[in-house]
Amino acid sequence: MTAEVVAIDDALAQYDPVMGLEVHVELNTKSKMFCGCPTEFGAPPNTQTCPVCLGLPGALPVVNRRGVESAIKIGLALNCEIAEWCRFARKNYFYPDMPKNFQTSQYDEPIAFNGWTEVVVDGETYRIEIERAHMEEDTGKSTHVGGATGRIQGASHSLVDYNRAGIPLIEIVTKTIEVPPAKAAAVARAFVSQLRDLLLALDVSDVRMDQGSLRCDANVSLKPSGTTALGTRTETKNVNSFRSVERAITYEITRQAAVLNAGGKILQETRHWHEDTGITTSGREKSDADDYRYFPEPDLVPVAPSREWVEELRATLPEAPSLRRARLQEEWGFTDLEMRDVINGNALEPIVATIDLGVAAAAAKKWWLGELARAANEQGVDLAELPVGPAEVVQVQKLVDEGTLNDKLARQVFEGLLAGEGTPAEVIEKRGLALVSDDGPLIEAIDRAIAANPDVVEKVNSGKPAAAGALIGAVMKDMRGQADAAKVRELLNAKLGI
Repeated sequence: MTAEVVAIDDALAQYDPVMGLEVHVELNTKSKMFCGCPTEFGAPPNTQTCPVCLGLPGALPVVNRRGVESAIKIGLALNCEIAEWCRFARKNYFYPDMPKNFQTSQYDEPIAFNGWTEVVVDGETYRIEIERAHMEEDTGKSTHVGGATGRIQGASHSLVDYNRAGIPLIEIVTKTIEVPPAKAAAVARAFVSQLRDLLLALDVSDVRMDQGSLRCDANVSLKPSGTTALGTRTETKNVNSFRSVERAITYEITRQAAVLNAGGKILQETRHWHEDTGITTSGREKSDADDYRYFPEPDLVPVAPSREWVEELRATLPEAPSLRRARLQEEWGFTDLEMRDVINGNALEPIVATIDLGVAAAAAKKWWLGELARAANEQGVDLAELPVGPAEVVQVQKLVDEGTLNDKLARQVFEGLLAGEGTPAEVIEKRGLALVSDDGPLIEAIDRAIAANPDVVEKVNSGKPAAAGALIGAVMKDMRGQADAAKVRELLNAKLGI
């Protein structure tokens, strides 16, 4: 049965969404999980392979110690228990990008389990329970050629690149997430965003969502408001931006509500997210664990991290995100509302980086939550995807501090930077944006303003010096906003004798 979507407010009035998130993290190890092949992104196809990661007969795997170490650090940072003994398993399924026809993963014995973390949305804290974080290997990459959509439907042929096959992955799986219905999509986005920040701090992954090193699978189901029985879930695969996580979950809520309202049933299936159209489409019927025929990997010994090693790794963990946010808020002097805007705008890390380069906290917040956030919203991207970073913000603010620019001109410089017009200095030169502070042009503009506004001059001369503000405004307009306002006031006061 085909159904249209319903309005999100209508869907949330009738149904409570229930979520489960699976986040796949490619580790930044120099070699693959079970062999010595390099993991460099963007290498020519099939140049980073060997008999082990190609699954050739007789080739035996060896576990990457750094991969295990990274898994333990991730588990500890998510307040998980770390297994004293765990095994790898074979997850059997048949796709061309699986050279062994199985994936070496962990099933019922993950290295980390029973954890939690907290996220803040609109000033409210939500606890996210972690089911497990387990080790596995990535698959290769299939490219479908000849079709209009890049998917297998309509393609004339497919190509497979096995460079990615065997790259270490950690899959972080949440327990069921139930939050106030209106907050569901935003909480999911906040979780993935915070997880990215945590993984960066741990230095275990570059978490480049645009390159697929951080991917989210979003499981969504609906249940009638006020009921407890869970509905049938769908799994939207490989969502690769914070904004898309929120959009994909919102879409699934509206789609599933429409299906249920029309008397249909939700199919347990995987679905594809389409960034361009903002919809999901059916992929394949979702398999259960039994379908994968898990069994212990016979070619790998169990992993048994010593408690001493675990505690050594615990001592290297960075500050917990919630504690760090509280500390930064106090250091910066931000109100709860200001800090909420920073978190909700995914601007924390850009602001931190900008402040670390010498910009005052208030100025860093102003640009990242002002001009740059506006540009990101207009382009439908996250702040991290803009062509302007902390270094450019520092350069622009330095020019403001030096008096070369005022805020109005600085906004035009950011406009040029976002348009790819070069460095701040190049944008200023091309657009003629430098602040005029030479006395000559300013005095000429002041004389014109005085001549054009004799009534204002008369008010000033009659003992109303505040009226001079109108003259300063006239000069600024005459100079197209490129006059140094402080210098204008100084020269005008001297001219009028006030």
